[in-house]
Amino acid sequence: MKLDSETILEAALALLDEVGMDKLSTRLLAERLGVQQPALYWHFKNKRALLDAMSGQILRRAHERRLPLEGESWDAFLLANARSFRRALLARRDGARLHAGTEPDPGDLEMVEAQLAAVVSRGLPAPQAMALMIALGRYTVGCVLEEQAAPDDAPVRQQTLDAAAASRPLLAEAFASYRKAGPDAMFDVGVQLMLEGAKARIAGMAGKKTTGLKADRKPKAPRR
Repeated sequence: MKLDSETILEAALALLDEVGMDKLSTRLLAERLGVQQPALYWHFKNKRALLDAMSGQILRRAHERRLPLEGESWDAFLLANARSFRRALLARRDGARLHAGTEPDPGDLEMVEAQLAAVVSRGLPAPQAMALMIALGRYTVGCVLEEQAAPDDAPVRQQTLDAAAASRPLLAEAFASYRKAGPDAMFDVGVQLMLEGAKARIAGMAGKKTTGLKADRKPKAPRR
């Protein structure tokens, strides 16, 4: 077998699906490939580099909405982007754990620039647009972490929690709504709340600019 980076990544991702992050190791990967462990380091300088590359491979294959479509509104794009990112992380066992802590690929910077431009064009300054994108990304990773970490007896635990919340009307209502909606819909609600906050910030900034323009106008000379 010819050992190259693609071969290593394919084997690493298959091993991840099989054993999960806790048991994934370069030693086990080398055994699976039938090579000595140091052979891996000709292609990836350390385990962190391998994990970064694995995460990048997942996103390249499964994260389909990384750029806005022509004519697409910025908020519609960010919602579609978050949904696509979530699907990509869910596509692999422990996908969120794998992604957490990875470093951005310099080759992706043009894509990130285009994402920022979609938001900045609507009036949000670049630092705030980046903060919004980071918040959405971390929210997505956090949601998937919780989904993928759910224990086998999660339904039983939910029933116990629902029973305990029955005497607390607000919690009972919230829990019932959550169970009925399911994780996909509840994920969307969280994203939309953040987007609504960004829209309010943009509207507020636009209002301040308008007020400032009015204040800067010179008073007209009185008619005589």
